Amino acid sequence: MARVLIVDDHEVVRMGLATLLGRQPGLEVIGEAGTAAEAVELAGRLHPDVVVMDMRLPDGSGIEACRDIVSQRPETRVVMLTSYADEQAVMAALMAGASGYLLKQVGGRDLAQAVVSVADGASLLDPLMAKQVISRIKELAAAQSEGALTDHERAILDLVGEGRTNREIAQALFLSEKTVRNYMTSLLHKLKLSNRAQAAAYSTRRKMLGVD
Repeated sequence: MARVLIVDDHEVVRMGLATLLGRQPGLEVIGEAGTAAEAVELAGRLHPDVVVMDMRLPDGSGIEACRDIVSQRPETRVVMLTSYADEQAVMAALMAGASGYLLKQVGGRDLAQAVVSVADGASLLDPLMAKQVISRIKELAAAQSEGALTDHERAILDLVGEGRTNREIAQALFLSEKTVRNYMTSLLHKLKLSNRAQAAAYSTRRKMLGVD
């Protein structure tokens, strides 16, 4: 049973989403939040599997809340649900570690299925935004020289995107933890990323968009 936290500043919207998702087999709505601060606090306390997050909240951005939630607990998956079909917003959400970006025009059944899919490890992007964002991601990938990564660095990046620890990565690749740490330092430098959470978000968004 995937545990879901709903974040939206409109009570009626939260109630509707809670009813819709609560009826979906495999989902359990465990909480609701109306602000970014409340979302981060509840996510840290309740440990949801999926957070359905509005983009604009009264005390800040859903994107910033997403970044805080994913940084604190990378295994939590965030789906941005918004009315803004804006490439910059999509890119910011993906950079913050979101696993999905859906427009509020999505049908109820499709939304419920999308949340189930994200809980199962999938990543989703609204079809209306896919082409332009894929193009932009490819440009960024080229600019960040991802082609310069070694095979080990690529493998480690993929595993970081899956939420693996250094110990788990070391065991999977038959390396020492010190070697994994060295590879992590190198790939962060090559990709011009600051930390592990950004690397996980980078890996996730590339898989989401099918960018090689």
